Amino acid sequence: MKKIENIELAFLTQDDYQELKKAMIESYTTMPNSYWREHQIDALISRFPEGQVVIKVNNQIAGCALSIIVDYSKISKHHTYQEITGDFTFNTHTDAGDMLYGIDVFIKPEYRGLRLGRRLYDYRKDLCEKLNLKGVAFGGRIPNYHKYAESLTPKEYIDKVRKKEIHDPVFNFQISNDFHPARILKSYLEGDEASNDYAVLLEWDNIYYEEESKEAATQKKIIRLGLIQWQMRSYKNLEELLQQAEFFIDSVSGYRSDFALFPEFFNAPLMAENNHLTEPEAIRELAKHTEPIVQTFSKFAISYNINIITGSMPEFIDGKLYNAGYLCKRDGTIERYIKLHITPNEAKVWGMEGGSEIRTFDTDCGKIGILICYDVEFPELGRLLAEEGMDILFVPFLTDTQNGYSRVRNCAQARAIENECYVAIAGSVGNLPKVHNMDIQYAQSMVFTPCDFAFPTNGIKAEATPNSEMILIADVDIDLLRELNKQGSVRNLHDRRTDLYSLKMRP
Repeated sequence: MKKIENIELAFLTQDDYQELKKAMIESYTTMPNSYWREHQIDALISRFPEGQVVIKVNNQIAGCALSIIVDYSKISKHHTYQEITGDFTFNTHTDAGDMLYGIDVFIKPEYRGLRLGRRLYDYRKDLCEKLNLKGVAFGGRIPNYHKYAESLTPKEYIDKVRKKEIHDPVFNFQISNDFHPARILKSYLEGDEASNDYAVLLEWDNIYYEEESKEAATQKKIIRLGLIQWQMRSYKNLEELLQQAEFFIDSVSGYRSDFALFPEFFNAPLMAENNHLTEPEAIRELAKHTEPIVQTFSKFAISYNINIITGSMPEFIDGKLYNAGYLCKRDGTIERYIKLHITPNEAKVWGMEGGSEIRTFDTDCGKIGILICYDVEFPELGRLLAEEGMDILFVPFLTDTQNGYSRVRNCAQARAIENECYVAIAGSVGNLPKVHNMDIQYAQSMVFTPCDFAFPTNGIKAEATPNSEMILIADVDIDLLRELNKQGSVRNLHDRRTDLYSLKMRP
């Protein structure tokens, strides 16, 4: 370490050949004559210069990584090293391929232990992302397998290495660099007696890979959320309430938001005109406004180019009263969601019933989920939506007390962590003295994230001022979720013990 003055990653050139040959001979002492000939190195550099790199210490080659690009669909599942390299001509390389295939990687013995190999692997991953390839693959040696070949199959050997019951320096290194075994390759590398003629096909998936689309529209990765912290106030009529709603939609659209989220029962002020009726009668009168509100919001979604989550409203469906809301997409389509878990108050005072459908919604910003208020306090729902690929969970809510709000807030944040997704909650503030059963409101709208290095340490992306009418704008990065899924400090979805338990929806 004291003698190291500089470490440099550089492209391999023809002028490096003699030094490279010497380094390979020193690195592969157990495999005589295991070095590339000069014409082979020239062919690699000519076909794919970006794929051939060396790491230099004090301007001397300390290691090397060689790669080609292949069409992975055309590669035999049980290929050999000779086949993948085109009998060492590298004519299997194609710029139109979709997978970066590692041909060779080594570090000279005197430089091992300095984690220089990790730098070469990281370069390959960066190159893979840069070229928009599906991933990195290579046949990995298992040089200690010959010691166990009589008692263990290759599969059993690999399993014990992964459990740290057996030490294999090469395979352990590859696993620690996020490569996962795909299959066993028999007779992969001729003359590899230490591996007993076996190798492991190892793969690393590029979570940023994007398939080429024939459509003009592309799915967004940075999503802007517009949360509306709605002030409960008196309105003369439906038209006046819609004017206020349009004002907020116009505002969040002006910031180029992709979604506008309204609170649960944001239209409750319209019950004031029926306050002389009983609570069940008043809520049923309010339900008559739901259809015109949804149709108007759909027009707003198109004209303001924004997806609108309408919060929720009472609605009669087949003679039953539900707490329902709508996703009004900017492409003109409309989809309904219904609150599943009705609070004791909703059932007792209004006679509401719970819905029966759990589902995600496809949008131009990916899959989203919507749970109304009390629903978010049931962790099974969030997990079911996560298993369907949900990236963002929207929670319109209505709470009258701070302890009620705390239940929604804390459960919503838990859903973000355990399901590795974003959660946006929006509620109403203020009071409605002329509406029975809707007296006061308490809310603080927020956007929650998972808790890992790529996200805020407290898991809060943005938060509104409590009990103040306002909008909250926040950007969320979907690629960060993909990175968390694969490389997070903890991986809640991946690490579930599905061998012990499972969660299923009833048909």
